[in-house]
Amino acid sequence: MRYCIAFFVYLFSMFIGISNGYTQTIISSNLDFKSPNSEIICKIISNEKGDASYQIFYHNTILLDHSQLGLELSTKGNLNRFKQIILCQKSSQVAQYSILNAKKYSINHSYNLYKILLINDTDTLPMEFKMFDDGLAFRYVIKNNSGKAIQVEKENTSFQFLPETKAFLQPVAVAKSGWEATNPSYEENYQQDIPVGMQESTKTGWVYPALFHKGNTWMAITEAGLDGNYCATRLDPISTNGNYSIAFPDLKETIIKNGGILPKSKQSFYSPWRVITIGSLKSLVESTLGTDVADEAKYPESLCKTGQASWSWINSKDDFIVYEEQKKYIDFAASMHWKYCLIDVNWDQKIGYEKMAELSKYGQSKNVGLLLWYNSAGDWNTVKYTPKTKLLTHESREAEFSKLQKMGIKGIKVDFFGGDGQSVIKYYIDILNDAAHYGLMVNFHGATLPRGWARTYPNLMTTEAVKGFESVTFEQKAADQEANHVTMLPFTRNLFDPMDFTPMNLYKIPTHVHRKTTPTFELATSVVLLSGIQHFAESPEGMSHEPDYVKSFLQNLPTHWDDVKFLDGYPGKFIVIARKSGEKWFVAGLNGDSSSCKIDLDLSFLPKNAKGKIFTDGYASNSIMQNDFANKPSELTLKANGGFVLVFE
Repeated sequence: MRYCIAFFVYLFSMFIGISNGYTQTIISSNLDFKSPNSEIICKIISNEKGDASYQIFYHNTILLDHSQLGLELSTKGNLNRFKQIILCQKSSQVAQYSILNAKKYSINHSYNLYKILLINDTDTLPMEFKMFDDGLAFRYVIKNNSGKAIQVEKENTSFQFLPETKAFLQPVAVAKSGWEATNPSYEENYQQDIPVGMQESTKTGWVYPALFHKGNTWMAITEAGLDGNYCATRLDPISTNGNYSIAFPDLKETIIKNGGILPKSKQSFYSPWRVITIGSLKSLVESTLGTDVADEAKYPESLCKTGQASWSWINSKDDFIVYEEQKKYIDFAASMHWKYCLIDVNWDQKIGYEKMAELSKYGQSKNVGLLLWYNSAGDWNTVKYTPKTKLLTHESREAEFSKLQKMGIKGIKVDFFGGDGQSVIKYYIDILNDAAHYGLMVNFHGATLPRGWARTYPNLMTTEAVKGFESVTFEQKAADQEANHVTMLPFTRNLFDPMDFTPMNLYKIPTHVHRKTTPTFELATSVVLLSGIQHFAESPEGMSHEPDYVKSFLQNLPTHWDDVKFLDGYPGKFIVIARKSGEKWFVAGLNGDSSSCKIDLDLSFLPKNAKGKIFTDGYASNSIMQNDFANKPSELTLKANGGFVLVFE
């Protein structure tokens, strides 16, 4: 038996290319993996029945109990019972990377890497674990030398929470439901502080990131490193006794008929990383774990040109995607020193390519680049907006992107994907690759969570995957929920990935909907929420009502951040966060509650003599006032659904 195991180890070593670090062979029925500071421990266990599982401990307290490991493959059957676990490699790693489109620019991190084999009598399942001081990540290696496709029929990974754990979870919408059959688009509200084990009402699952806490210890579960061989996953809607399993998409979530749902490849491939961030709320909000494990950048950083954008559709909708209205919004962007103007649906019909080329030249004369909207869809939903079917094949994308490049267009917004199947994920990645070759930035809308793609594809500027401000303009219910919803997002959807919420309506919504947040709440979203290109929901007419100091703030708002500090908050209730750009610190707070709240502001991280400006809600209705502010312990009172912004130089 040991000769057989040694041979498996040899094959695995050849496959994963072990060439440095500390390599060892330990054959056991259980192994302990530790974070660099030894505060997080992951125990891998194979019991007498051969069930492979893992446990997670934090500060010697159990967080996840026996949670299942394993896959079911089309060629090998169920790989979740293993007689032995072999540790093939343990090494300590230090890594550094930079990313413009994130909560901090220069990121240094260390981790312990473990590569193992789960073995039964005839098969092996390689796995990789990365242990960080703020969490861990693991993935499966699906080895294939057969020349035939291997399909993952099921992933057995689960997360067994203790009964006292509470959760913040967003349901997955039913596939092909909603407006023009475009769901799922990750556009639901989070259910907050619910007991683990509660069944999801639509019976479709829970999206990532999924947030949990046991007392003061918090955990965020997500996935990263998703490529075109695997589908996006979710947590199963049934979580009996707090055991949440990985679930695959609905069979309808595909862009080709009768296929393209499950992970499949004719070559060896990986599952995405299963990412578990662990610690205090401060640890989670400041963590970069979701991009730390993503694949390295495939293209130069120069493809990522962060900035702000004007956008007419959020206020005036479909009928005003016309030449003169878009010219007005180009002028608006120029007056606000914003880099971009987004032109939305049906521009090809209402403006046309020739006139759009004129608008592009006009924008260039004002130092404003244009971003153009596209319908991703072929025949998998009923959306009629155009341009449509332009991006379906590599050849059609090249023809369209070449045309846009010659017109001087800076980027595209691609909408209505409606699925997480493997074929849809491959479609996202194909668009990113082809757009990169033509220097085009990308915004995915009506889309899936990007799962660390912004690191791998620097031209991915942002992705919706959220119930954004456009929903507030549609219905009063969304407006009533906005403050609570937005104060959830820094802890969940916007935790690792850029988010196209399209925030900041300062004056009023030009529809029947009454906005419930204060102007300074809206102003603070420009700092709290992260997006590579931030599409603002204010109009030229609305901005004309704002004082010069508000305009100056927005004209000089940074386009990316160098550092982040979480100061205080609780999901769905309030948040205070500080972001640094150059020598400036921006501190912003949001009150997600319908009653006022008091916040103790600790700015001890700033120089003692630091002085700044504070923006708060004014005494007059719907107004913002500015005052001087010194760095000293302070107590701020925020209005109901209100906020504040501080700027220190």
